[in-house]
Amino acid sequence: MQTHPARKPSAAFVGASWFALVLGMGAFLVGLWNAQMLLSEKGYYLTLLLYGLFAAISVQKSVRDRLDGVPVTALYHGLAWFAVVSALLLLFVGLWNAQLVPSEKGFYGMAYALSLFAAIAVQKNTRDSLAVDGAGTDGYPRVAAASELRE
Repeated sequence: MQTHPARKPSAAFVGASWFALVLGMGAFLVGLWNAQMLLSEKGYYLTLLLYGLFAAISVQKSVRDRLDGVPVTALYHGLAWFAVVSALLLLFVGLWNAQLVPSEKGFYGMAYALSLFAAIAVQKNTRDSLAVDGAGTDGYPRVAAASELRE
């Protein structure tokens, strides 16, 4: 495996990532607040947003852990991908069947996609910053991986 020196993300990229996350989530939530839907429908979409954000971060973490040589079980990695795909599928089905005009459906879809992408970028920036600052990827002092101990 080829290793690359860790670089801290620029302040502009970190700021843009956080701005995109707040913008995507904010737009989605403001849209839900103003929507003429039942409270149960609003709860469904709110739950999908939270589920999707967690799933996207889990995929980013498991992929990055594997690249860094941190053991990740195939089960967890597969479940993380399943969670992202199921969140997107549930959003698609919900919007397909919703009594909304097409422009509203597009608005929710784009705000959702922006939120998931931005959550991945924020997680990546956080991890890269911790790695450069000398901490491990979980924020604790770095401990040698099993592959490093064999060398």
